[in-house]
Amino acid sequence: MDNKGSLTGKKVLVMGGTSGIGLGVARAAAAAGAAVHIVSSNRQRVQQALELLGTNAHGYTADLSREENIKTFFDGMPQIDHLVYTAAENLRLHKVVDTDIAAARNFLDIRFWGAFAAVKYGAVRINAGGSIGLMGGNAGQRPQSGWGLAASICMAMEGFTRAMAVELAPIRVNCVAAGVVRTALWDSMPVADRDALFRHLGSVLPVGRIGEAEDIAQAFLYLMQQGFCTGQVLTVDGGGVLI
Repeated sequence: MDNKGSLTGKKVLVMGGTSGIGLGVARAAAAAGAAVHIVSSNRQRVQQALELLGTNAHGYTADLSREENIKTFFDGMPQIDHLVYTAAENLRLHKVVDTDIAAARNFLDIRFWGAFAAVKYGAVRINAGGSIGLMGGNAGQRPQSGWGLAASICMAMEGFTRAMAVELAPIRVNCVAAGVVRTALWDSMPVADRDALFRHLGSVLPVGRIGEAEDIAQAFLYLMQQGFCTGQVLTVDGGGVLI
């Protein structure tokens, strides 16, 4: 039987793998037979995630907003087959006139520069036939008012993905552009506003609901297993770019 593309016995590293989409990816990879390694800055969340992932999982604590910490982490990391970066801070949506630029720069530290550093130091640890999966979003394709920073990060990640697919070949590099997904990423919003957003999108999206972490996790698994796909941005948003 051809086992090409199988994750059985593969090592999958998920940076930001203790909650939301990252945890969803880790759980899906573990269910597919991979040995899963997760990284987060919160030691308690790492332990809680490991309890869900089972015995073939390993956890590490590192501040992913600092390049030197990411370098140190990979210096001690053995070879892996797939690297997925989903680490992010809670979303904060502001119109440009209300945006604190210094705070906005900090917002990029984990979302973009953390991913950049993970690729910089992690690519040399990836085995032949392996891949890198990056986290983007559909905000750059269909931004709303107040989404200037989010849209900018999403499009920066798409450009970075394509550039790395060329530069790091034959390592495959792809990006998942998610729509609105029911995760703790939205917890910085007032509960009433968040619930109203979820209800509205659930009523207008072509699929009739908002996304769940498991939906996006399946996209990352597909990109790990699809050995002929690189430099691509896979939009998984329930049809959000169509409305």
